Amino acid sequence: MLAELITIGDEILIGQIVDTNSAWMAQKLNLAGIKVKQITSVSDEKQHILNALKEAAGRVDIILITGGLGPTKDDITKRTLAEYFNVGLRTDNDALENVKNIFSKYKSPMLETNLRQAEVLENCTTLLNLNGTAPGMWIESGNKIYVSMPGVPFEMMYLMEELVIPRIKESFKLPSIVHHTILTAGVGESQLADRISIIEDSLPSHIGLAYLPKLGIVRLRLSGRGSDANTLRDEISVYASKIIELISEFVIIEADIPLEKAILDLMGSQGLTLSTAESCTGGYISHLLTQHAGSSKVFLGGAVSYSNNLKSIMLSVSEETLHEFGAVSEETVVEMANGAKTNFKSDYAISISGIAGPEGGTDDKPVGTVWVAIAGKRNTISRRFQFGNKRAQNIERSAINALVLLHKLLKEEQA
Repeated sequence: MLAELITIGDEILIGQIVDTNSAWMAQKLNLAGIKVKQITSVSDEKQHILNALKEAAGRVDIILITGGLGPTKDDITKRTLAEYFNVGLRTDNDALENVKNIFSKYKSPMLETNLRQAEVLENCTTLLNLNGTAPGMWIESGNKIYVSMPGVPFEMMYLMEELVIPRIKESFKLPSIVHHTILTAGVGESQLADRISIIEDSLPSHIGLAYLPKLGIVRLRLSGRGSDANTLRDEISVYASKIIELISEFVIIEADIPLEKAILDLMGSQGLTLSTAESCTGGYISHLLTQHAGSSKVFLGGAVSYSNNLKSIMLSVSEETLHEFGAVSEETVVEMANGAKTNFKSDYAISISGIAGPEGGTDDKPVGTVWVAIAGKRNTISRRFQFGNKRAQNIERSAINALVLLHKLLKEEQA
C-alpha cells in the first residue's frame, strides 16, 4: 500500500512556514503499515495542483492532501478538486452545523464565506472536523483514495488519527511494520557501519538497517515488514542484540528518543539531579532538557555565565584561575562544574566554556575551541573539543558532546 502526501500553499514554498505536517503524517502512516512513496509541495495554482494529483494517481494508491481549504480567495483546493473529479459542490448539513456551533461558542460574527466552509465535493464522504470549520473529504475514484484535509496542524492531526487512518485500516489488509532504534553517540556512521557490517550483511530481505546521523549522534533503525508483528519484533530484537554486542560502548539506549531525554529518564529512575553552568552555549543545554515534560524531576536549573565576574559570583570560580588560565580552559570549566554542583546542590553538573565564533579566537585558542566538564557524585571529568567556525553548529555540537560526557560518567559511576 503506497501513499503520496501533497501539501498545498505558497507559504511552504517560500519558506514562510515549515512543512511539519508531512513528517508527522509519514510517521503515522508508516506505523500503520503504509509506505509513503513521495512527498510533494505545490503552489496555490490550479494547474500545478491538477498536475500533482494526476501524477500522484499514477504511482500510489492513496493521495493525502493538506492545505487550501480556508474561506479566503487564495484557498483554491476545493474548487480545483471539483474540477479534477468533474463534480459540483454540496452543502453538508453536519459540517454546516459544526461551523455554526464553533462561531456561536466564541460569539464571533459569521459571514457568508464562513458558511461556505461547509461545502464539500458531491462525490465525497465528509470527514467532520471537530477542531475547525473546514471538513475533510474522503473520495474514492479510479481505484484510488483521495483525502483532503485542512493544513492547520492540530485539525489535520485530529482527522488523521480519529478518522482517516482507522478508515484506511478498515478498507485494506495492511502489513505489520516494526521499527527498533538504537541511539548511539561518540562515534561516526562510517565507523559504526564498519563495525557492524557482518550483521548488516546477514539481514534477511524483509528487514532493513538505516543510519540516521545528526551532530554528535547516530540512530540505527532496524525496520521490518511482515504478517505478524510479534514474530517480527522478536526477530528484529535478535539482530539488535547482535549489533549492540559489537558497539556497546557507544550505545545510549534502545529507543527512538533524543539523547537528553534518555539521560533525563536514566537519572530520574535513580533519583539523581542535574544542574548546568553554561557560557558559550548560552542556555542551549538547559533548553534541550526543559523541552521535555517532567524534566524538573531531574533538572534543578543552572547559570548562564558569559562574563568572568558572573563565573566568580554564581559558580565560585576563583579570580586566580580566570586570570592565569582564562575563561576557556580546563581549570575554569572544572571549577564551574564543581561550583554549580555545590551551589545548586545537585548530584551532577555540566559546565561548558568556549569560543563559538565566528570571531574571538587566538592562536592557542582558535574559534571552535570548547572545554566541557562534568562533576559527578565521585569524580569530575573534562575534555577539550575543537570544532569549526560556524557559531550555530559549534553551540549544538558543544551541547551534544557535553551530554555524551555526562552519560559516560553516569555509566562509569553506576558501574
